[in-house]
Amino acid sequence: MNPELKVETHIMDKKRIESLMIKDQPIVPPDSVIKTWPHLKGENVEFVLTQDKDGLAQGSFILKRGDWSKFFLDTWFDPLYRSYNFQKADTHALKQVSEAIVKLQMKLVPSGPGVVRHLTLPKEGWSEDTVLKELEALATMDHTRWEDGFVSGAVYHGGDELIKLQTVAFGKFTVANPIHPDVFPGVRKMEAEVVAMVLALFNAPPGAAGASTSGGTESILMACLSARNKAYKERGVTEPEMILPETGHTAFRKAGEYFGIKVHLVACPAPNYQVSIPAVSRLINSNTVLLVGSSPNFPHGIIDDISALSKLAVKRKIPLHVDCCLGSFLVPFLEKAGFESTLFDFRLKGVTSISCDTHKYGFAPKGNSTVLYRTAALRAYQYFISPDWSGGVYASPSIAGSRPGALIAGCWASLMSVGETGYIDSCHQIVGAAKKIAEQIATNPALNADLEIMGKPLVSVVAFTSKTLDIYDIADAMSGKGWHLNSLQDPPAIHVAVTLPIVKVWEKLVKDLESVVEGEKEKERVRIVEGKGAKGKSVGDSAALYGVAGSLPNKSVVVELASGFLDTLYKA
Repeated sequence: MNPELKVETHIMDKKRIESLMIKDQPIVPPDSVIKTWPHLKGENVEFVLTQDKDGLAQGSFILKRGDWSKFFLDTWFDPLYRSYNFQKADTHALKQVSEAIVKLQMKLVPSGPGVVRHLTLPKEGWSEDTVLKELEALATMDHTRWEDGFVSGAVYHGGDELIKLQTVAFGKFTVANPIHPDVFPGVRKMEAEVVAMVLALFNAPPGAAGASTSGGTESILMACLSARNKAYKERGVTEPEMILPETGHTAFRKAGEYFGIKVHLVACPAPNYQVSIPAVSRLINSNTVLLVGSSPNFPHGIIDDISALSKLAVKRKIPLHVDCCLGSFLVPFLEKAGFESTLFDFRLKGVTSISCDTHKYGFAPKGNSTVLYRTAALRAYQYFISPDWSGGVYASPSIAGSRPGALIAGCWASLMSVGETGYIDSCHQIVGAAKKIAEQIATNPALNADLEIMGKPLVSVVAFTSKTLDIYDIADAMSGKGWHLNSLQDPPAIHVAVTLPIVKVWEKLVKDLESVVEGEKEKERVRIVEGKGAKGKSVGDSAALYGVAGSLPNKSVVVELASGFLDTLYKA
């Protein structure tokens, strides 16, 4: 280190400092120490500098704004040892995230006077009236008001009349179990018809097949299992790999862990946020068992270039799975509803399997999904058959053995009740509202100076980030107004998944967003006037969970906290 080297000899004024800064570049631990010059500040910057043992390292000017800079400097730079102190950084972030999790636990687990926990069976069974009274109390516990349209996604509500019909269907098939088709032939018939209807919706060719599952995760798991088993039987692949967009649903990563499939994640770069086809192509090798595309993906609502993936799959003779769990009964109806669409289904020769959640925009009860295959042979690769069990020959089409026939009945009743005309109408309403929200963010002067739409959403999800403000502060402020939106990470963003309840209140969402953005801008102005920089020290729950934890070099902190949160779900 050259103690005589001064930054003033290289940069003379504050304006030049700002012009040379690399804005929003993450601080990555270099082979150097860090120095600060508190008296050298631009209007909106904190100035930090890395130095190697010989002095100033080339390209070492890093801009961090406001208290984010202060956070990194306070936690990573240890003046005594003149080195990065990551343990201290982890401890600092752990404290912040832990506080956020504790708040969530307090919200999830009721406590205080009047809260009764039922931890053992009652000595005598309750009367029907007593049970019904307790059920009513549980149903009306304080919760985010999805009924009023303030929740992004989560509840894909098809209307009160449809729920009444589903309840009747449940009642007729409460004890039904499709593992016994001879005992419950009606359930077998309904399940087969649901799969056939969804296959037709996705333009399946003759000979195509499918199965119903408990949800999108199981549908994806089954598609991955089928691809793995196919590659093993037909090509002898013992070290399977699959290639998916980094925005692909996490169920693919779960499948990788469950079934021993190595997962390659491919970047989905701005501005279109679609998976990079050249990058996918470069990763293909003799162990590749599956390519993946989303229609659309969950984080940003973007449909990958499925046509290009299909061509690649055909050329390299590799199965291609299209995850349409979220797109479900919207994407197939985009064109008929008058919206822009793109090819994504079995009309593309390379598409060998598709996952579609009937319990999302198909409005079926939760616990319903389908996995579809181009051929029955592909479906057979997901089957489990044990011919030599002492209990008899055992065979199941998916993960579960016994399954609730009542859910299948509710799904069948939903599809038959809504029908094609009803789904086209709901597509028109839902996608129409999503486009109005996106248009407001892109063109409204109260929003477009600070917010930016991510990519070109074609369906129901609108994701946006901020060019000037902490997006997590915006998420927290919207939560303060009663909205339950989805915070995203890598990059930091928010999305809203429009549902029929949101259709009725999308204008209020935009109005509240305008108010929140102006409120955050005012806070920034006050901070600057007070000389505190352009970032406030206080962070809300979302920022602690995504902004801080997401920036940690050690992800094990986040994993431990998430595990603790899951434990909380089973705290009676």
